Amino acid sequence: MRGPIRLGIIVPSSNTSAEPLSQAIISSISTEERPITVHFTRISVTTLNLSPGSKSQFTPEALLAAAQLLADAKVQIIGWSGTSGGWLGFENDRNLCNHIEERLGIPMTTSTLGLNKVLACMAKFEKLGLVTPYSKDVQDVIVRNYTELGYPITNERERHLSVADNIKIAAVDEAKLHQMITAVVAAGADGVTTFCTNWNAAHLVGKWEKEFGVPIFDSVATVVWDMCNILQVDMGNASHWGKMFEQ
Repeated sequence: MRGPIRLGIIVPSSNTSAEPLSQAIISSISTEERPITVHFTRISVTTLNLSPGSKSQFTPEALLAAAQLLADAKVQIIGWSGTSGGWLGFENDRNLCNHIEERLGIPMTTSTLGLNKVLACMAKFEKLGLVTPYSKDVQDVIVRNYTELGYPITNERERHLSVADNIKIAAVDEAKLHQMITAVVAAGADGVTTFCTNWNAAHLVGKWEKEFGVPIFDSVATVVWDMCNILQVDMGNASHWGKMFEQ
């Protein structure tokens, strides 16, 4: 795509990581010849679990209302910087994107769909590692969904923190994240996903990939990657954000 590009991203209301990290990634990709700006809006999300109340935060109506606000800014694509599709189901994310595209005429993707796409684009991963802040019941559903997709995740290759409060998730420090990644790589993971858009992690991926020798897919980065991929934007300048940007 030539000319100025506007990306629109929906984030959870309690998320404090996705916006600055997404902006930093886009700043690496944008050029004077092809400027890219990113614009944000929010939906109410405070807790992450399998309760009906938590699931109701992610209704198509809530996300459509947010997408309509981004449409007012004439964005060329919309992204949901959230991983709810991991436990609500990949089909849920696909239906959401189709619904919004039909209503607004703007293509849409999500962090989860972006991850699935980049996994398919790269070499086959037989031993994916999963690192999340979520509770065991949420983690179990995510593991099941990726196993059904063809990426089986063993107990040894997953780590979770059982944190439901999204504000607390952003406070998890680099040392804890490093410890979790170390554990799943030691168990044989040939690729790792830091699966949460409120992890303060995307800027550490390049360093971790060099240390561990495996690709690492951060959820903030996967939605940005897929938005740019759909718009056929050259992402070579962002390779320091992870191997996915070399695809």
